Amino acid sequence: MKSMRERLLATSMICGAALLATQAYAQGAANSVSEVVVTGSRIQTPGIQSASPIVTIGSEQIRQQQTPEAEKILRLLPTAVPGDGDAVNNGTAGVTTVNLRGLGAQRNLVLLNGKRMTPYNIDGAVDLSQVPTAILERVDVITGGASAVYGSDAISGAVNFITKTDFEGFEADANYSQTGEGDGKIVSTAFTVGANSGDGRGNAVVSVNYSKRDGVLFAARPLGQLGIVTANGANLGASAPPAPPAGCGGPGSVASGGSTTTVPTRTQITGVGTTAGQFREDGSLGANCSVFNFNPFNYYQTPQERWGGSAFATYQVTDNVEAYANLLYSKTEVRQQIAPSGIFGNSFFVPLGNPFLQASARNTLITQANAARVAGTLPGTSWRDLNANGVVDAADDLSLVIRRRTGELGERSSTYQNNAFQFNAGFRGQLGDSWDWEAFVQQGQSDRVSIAAGYTNVTNFGNALNAVVGPDGKPVCRSGGSCVPVNVFGGYGTITPDMARYVGAVGIEKQSYRQTIVGGSVSGYADAIKLPSAALPVQWSFGAEYREEVGETVPDECLKLAPASCLGGAGGNTLPIKGGFDVYEIFGETIIPVFSDLPFAKSLEVELGGRFSDYNPSGSNTTWKAGLNWEPVEGLRVRAMQQRAVRAPNVGELAAPLVSGLRNAVVDPCSVGNASALAGNATLRARCISTGMTAAQVGTVQDIVSGQISTFEGTNLAKLPGPESADTTTVGFVWTPDYIPVVSRPFLSVDYYKIRVEDWIGTYSAQEVLDACYQGGVTEQCAKVIRINGDLASPAAGIQLFVQNLDYLETEGVELNAGFGLGLEDVGGSESWGRLQFSLTANYYMVNESRSDPTLPKIECVGYYGTSCGNPTHQLRWVQRTNWESGAFSLGYQWRYQDEVSIEETQKSGTFSKFQSIKAYNYLDLNGSWAINDAVRLSASVRNVFEEEPPIVGNEAATTSANSGNTLPSNYDTLGRVFAVGLNVRF
Repeated sequence: MKSMRERLLATSMICGAALLATQAYAQGAANSVSEVVVTGSRIQTPGIQSASPIVTIGSEQIRQQQTPEAEKILRLLPTAVPGDGDAVNNGTAGVTTVNLRGLGAQRNLVLLNGKRMTPYNIDGAVDLSQVPTAILERVDVITGGASAVYGSDAISGAVNFITKTDFEGFEADANYSQTGEGDGKIVSTAFTVGANSGDGRGNAVVSVNYSKRDGVLFAARPLGQLGIVTANGANLGASAPPAPPAGCGGPGSVASGGSTTTVPTRTQITGVGTTAGQFREDGSLGANCSVFNFNPFNYYQTPQERWGGSAFATYQVTDNVEAYANLLYSKTEVRQQIAPSGIFGNSFFVPLGNPFLQASARNTLITQANAARVAGTLPGTSWRDLNANGVVDAADDLSLVIRRRTGELGERSSTYQNNAFQFNAGFRGQLGDSWDWEAFVQQGQSDRVSIAAGYTNVTNFGNALNAVVGPDGKPVCRSGGSCVPVNVFGGYGTITPDMARYVGAVGIEKQSYRQTIVGGSVSGYADAIKLPSAALPVQWSFGAEYREEVGETVPDECLKLAPASCLGGAGGNTLPIKGGFDVYEIFGETIIPVFSDLPFAKSLEVELGGRFSDYNPSGSNTTWKAGLNWEPVEGLRVRAMQQRAVRAPNVGELAAPLVSGLRNAVVDPCSVGNASALAGNATLRARCISTGMTAAQVGTVQDIVSGQISTFEGTNLAKLPGPESADTTTVGFVWTPDYIPVVSRPFLSVDYYKIRVEDWIGTYSAQEVLDACYQGGVTEQCAKVIRINGDLASPAAGIQLFVQNLDYLETEGVELNAGFGLGLEDVGGSESWGRLQFSLTANYYMVNESRSDPTLPKIECVGYYGTSCGNPTHQLRWVQRTNWESGAFSLGYQWRYQDEVSIEETQKSGTFSKFQSIKAYNYLDLNGSWAINDAVRLSASVRNVFEEEPPIVGNEAATTSANSGNTLPSNYDTLGRVFAVGLNVRF
């Protein structure tokens, strides 16, 4: 008589058909009966399925992408919104991340073979560059909260990378790709070797990989050579950068479509917006005449070099106990590059007797300052009357706002060097015929060094501007010492190599993150615990886990310097951070078969689970799940799941010191950029004055620059954020009919999901604060606006944005997966014609919104892109694949669709009409392979076959990380057609 475990093993073949319905990308069936481990549950008994929707990307689809990067594979999922990756330049952390359902990379849990991967830094996200794609068997993506099973962070779902096991032999894999323009080359190689022990009880697999990705500059594509203005479309269609007026040029200087931090230098008397002007190459001072074209220096594709290795070993200690150990190592280097550094609107006291200041420019400044003094608009903090004669003259000092691009210092770049390892070991086995157990320990660590080079040293720059004529008639710094006076009162080249060495700077930051996990669990069943109406017994799983995470950030002295570090244009300063948390957890699950083989109840199962977590310092919380799996008739399964998920604050959210930074915003409502609206609006003018402006400054001070505004950010240690919680609902069905003629293994799954996150951890956006204050008159928000000399662009000015619990995030939609096979012999052809395999995965968003505060309007991102939403959230996306196989050959296509989107409604009025929406896009990719023999296979692919051009939206349409090069590089193909070839050898 067969044991219950044997009967359950037999049912796994039957349930395999239903499992395929969750595998939108999967192809190929198991060749033998084997134990089924379901992502989304710790219950490992065959024949039992989780009620949570799961999409699986199979090894064949991974191979067809011909990429060594896991992030690019996941980016194809219609439910994913682009995270950090190769198409993020200004704003990258030098890593790759996944952002499921647009809820943030920190709200999806990343697993490797069912175990947590170690975050790359204190922000809690995992760098997917660590994933060894060459040995992946499949990737499972579970929809909705999975905290009851896996713990904190699984708010939007979990991604489980599952590697090949029990590999024996040798495999080499090599791929090469480049664009149709001959650039953007990516080379990747991987070597895997595996062997069984002599007694057949053990197996070891070792794999090493290397890849190198070349950078592609904006300058390499016509679209990226010149900045296009989102507001008015300036430079749209220009074949060459518009030349500035004679005498107002220099490398990168253009008439329009760029940054006001330019060359020659722009300046104004601090706090007196009406005095704005620009130097000329001859040293004279006149009206503003040029801006800086920062586009060509940036990357559409950032360069990366990666080395990696992994090892997996198992040994059957006894017939019922197996020991295992896994090791993962990754080393990456990513280089980000942006336009040359400079002085970005800092204020410095400059002697009017500075020897580099020409007489005509000096006289212009003196005239402007005295006019402002008489009008009462010259702030006392902007003038030092050194000879105490009551008028501004050549003996005095004036505080000047300086905007000067320092190309003489060379390229401005950040290089990220990342080293990560993860090791786990344990034992697992069986207790009798019906129970499995596992105990393990895991240690992971990520160490990072970032080097910011080519920057200006703001402190030294201030010392160098404070120069006078020395006793020998030569310029000298008042501060003495090693200071070298600097000349910025003219065109490019006025900064000599000696000056550049003194005013240049390099900043170095080290980061370290360590994760330790100890856990154990048991799962199985007792034959006696079974409902009379069910064929299978109740399934159980219990366990406990301890986890500690500790992170540290160590900046050098330059980066620590307040308010914005010593680096010009770095966006803010960085202070040391050291903190962590630990958590003790117990968890349990059960799947209860209720009915079996009854009319309209071929099977009915109830799934329950819970987890209790005790965090230090966040406190305790409980997560749970309750689901239903109902198969009314053969081939139709209805599933539903309700879950409570929790995310505890990460180290960065618990221990971030107060620092300055840069965030996106559209306009300062009280600046010259909004002068027309201010003219007839007494209420708005009054609100401007209430935040620290004088009446004369309203509508005249400088606007924010390049869509970015300074902020003051960090953790309020007196009010630490608490955990955020999410309620997740999924309801759907899986249909796997076996009675449709001709087609084989057809499946269709449709699932509705809704995820609502309460008390989400984050910050208000800068624009939210500005709108709430100046449009809504919310006093609490106005208190967060810090003005210096009346504006928000001067150093030490900005918006206070503290980490806190905010109102809610919500996403809602429908996910569809379908597929079937078709033998051409079955439709009148011959057997040699081969087979076709069709698959479709699609996502339709109904809601993707957030709200920071009940007093503020919600931000809806479905169908929009912008400074709040960032990358577009397409209402409808799908990927449809068709593959043909015949003998040794295969051919296929991949059709990627994403529907039209529009700019956020709040930005529409200030956006050029052609940039207010983006049409639907269709991309077609082709792939093919030839198995020359059992050991060698060639493959090739073409991405973006019809070379669809990316949409044009200018450079200020969305967040900096999402919007660059006049488009949205992470969301649309910017490199044109991409060709790839590959070779796989296995024996």
